Amino acid sequence: MSLYLIKGQYRIVHSQPDGDSVHFFPSAPDAFTRLHLNVRLGASGAAQLRLDAIDALETHYTPPGHGGHTMHQPLEFAHAAGARLLELIGFSDVVRDGEVVTGATPDATPGYILTRFGDKYGRPVAFAFAGDTDRPDLQPVFTDSALLKTSVNHRLLADGLVYPTFYSKLYPDLRATLTEAADAARSAKTGIWGSDATTSGASIQAQQDLSERLVIMPKLFRRLAEYYALAPGDPSLAGFKAYMATLNDRLYVISDAHATGFDTVIDVTGDTVRLTKPITDLIFIEG
Repeated sequence: MSLYLIKGQYRIVHSQPDGDSVHFFPSAPDAFTRLHLNVRLGASGAAQLRLDAIDALETHYTPPGHGGHTMHQPLEFAHAAGARLLELIGFSDVVRDGEVVTGATPDATPGYILTRFGDKYGRPVAFAFAGDTDRPDLQPVFTDSALLKTSVNHRLLADGLVYPTFYSKLYPDLRATLTEAADAARSAKTGIWGSDATTSGASIQAQQDLSERLVIMPKLFRRLAEYYALAPGDPSLAGFKAYMATLNDRLYVISDAHATGFDTVIDVTGDTVRLTKPITDLIFIEG
């Protein structure tokens, strides 16, 4: 299970880091090109990381298409994940104006990532680490459970601050280690798991329930936000299953050993929506 190691720095001022994404500046400006990875850098030279296997509650999500407006999930947990991420990579005294960081100590912190591909938006799908390493830059590193447990990704899962969300390019052995961390946090009802309604059922009486009250898997939240953007103000779930069936959200259900659509693991009963399978039983197919 080899992943490429890329050394660099984290910088956060003038950006909007959340619980699963942060700016990373590779030490070698052409690092991703040299490794033939489909990654796009901003004008400042930053890559917007997508932290692999985890999904934090949304602090600002704008559904595509007509009628969409920026939404968030309960900010207590969303902000807790973002604050913990920045703490883990070495920042303190973080000041924000809304979601934008306007100040932090220090200006930059050293770190490195392990990755092997970029997603369709040009973001490196990565495991993030704080500090320096003696391992050589831009070389493959065998990534085992012990190394994975020192990643920011694993530590956020173990703290119960983010949801596990697995995609098809994640190595199975790494997925097993991450599942153990998520299951332990869920059993202890740590962080989000004390309020999670993803499989128990989220009752929606008003669209703002998604932002103010309900703690659910962010991928399910995003699909609900997109659905509601088609009829702003109407909380009815009557058409949600049909809407989901029109999307190309494909996944594997591990326990059933087959591929299917996201809509097939969603149940809608009246004003309540839930997943019929545990989150860690799902592997989404990378788009």
